[in-house]
Amino acid sequence: MTASPHVVVIGAGTLGMCTALNLVEQGARVTVLEAQSIASGSSGRSVGVVGSQLTDPFEIMLRVHSLRRFRQWEGEGLRFNHIGYLRLARTPAQMELFARSVEIQAEAGLRSRLIRANELKDLVPHINPDGLEGGLFGPDNGFLDPHEMCNFLAGIVRARGGEIRQYRKLLGVERRPGGYTLETSGGSMDCDAVVKAAGAWAPQVAALFGQRLHIWPERHEAVVIHLDEPLGYTMPMVMDLVNGEGSGLNFRHEKPGELIAEIHKVNSIAPEDPDNYNDQCEEQSKVDLAELLLERVPGLPGARLGRGWAGLYPVTADHRPFVGPIDASESTLITAAGAGGYGIQLAPVIGQIAADWVLRGAPVSVPGSQSLAPSAGRNLPGH
Repeated sequence: MTASPHVVVIGAGTLGMCTALNLVEQGARVTVLEAQSIASGSSGRSVGVVGSQLTDPFEIMLRVHSLRRFRQWEGEGLRFNHIGYLRLARTPAQMELFARSVEIQAEAGLRSRLIRANELKDLVPHINPDGLEGGLFGPDNGFLDPHEMCNFLAGIVRARGGEIRQYRKLLGVERRPGGYTLETSGGSMDCDAVVKAAGAWAPQVAALFGQRLHIWPERHEAVVIHLDEPLGYTMPMVMDLVNGEGSGLNFRHEKPGELIAEIHKVNSIAPEDPDNYNDQCEEQSKVDLAELLLERVPGLPGARLGRGWAGLYPVTADHRPFVGPIDASESTLITAAGAGGYGIQLAPVIGQIAADWVLRGAPVSVPGSQSLAPSAGRNLPGH
């Protein structure tokens, strides 16, 4: 790789923009190609949650890297709403895992604490604690606006000399010695390396390079909940999920007198065509969501359903993102996709790992992240 390679990033969602930023910061010449507009795909339809309340040490570590970047960007002007994140537990075994998570997060410098069942109402006065053992709460977690995030990053990329070409769809690829010639809807360009960060369109983009990438675009729905009056407290992000079965619920503060809620489906969902899917919330889903919401947080003042929408989670077989080369012998062609419903919170670290692959040939700055490469053992059908 040359000292200042020309890298094309395909996709201007959060993963693509974070990758572009990491590349320009390290001296690469970067062009972002976006078939539509910035944040027009899954990123722009996300509820924007950023949290670290997990139990797997590696997953927590990835979010530690991301949260460092979010803190930096917040200091530079990106709005981050620190409403907190509460993950509910239904069994003593889950509480034991949560206790270990508190220890792991503390070792990494993150604040979190266990909430016992009799303390839940202190945090969320409207919550019905029936069937709950307690929860895991991170006070510094929260949410941001994905459109604002992508455009904030785009501004930095441009200021550092990067280009963002919107409405430039990739149509064809020709490999040449030392790089690629890309045919787009706006003409052709040569580059030294490519990062495919096309989200739900990642399999189609991979196919243009003669590769097969197994990512399933799953459709998920969200609804705005209007209240007659403000709650008098800030509702944290609340994740209420029955592990391994059925549907769960998550909901959070959006603004005074308004919440956003999602049905969190854990059963396998048929893949959708990202160019032709229903991007509105179905009426039955609204009914199901209302029933779950009334059960977990009864008595919300004048709660009524508002507008709803749907977006796509690009999901892999093992529900972990793909970051790295599909073919280890082609280290100039990197995938950064498949983060499922965690793309916003993982985007900073995914961008860091993808840039490492391009510029250093390995993800040297994030220990253990080589395991995220879409190797033959991970790039599998089924999910």
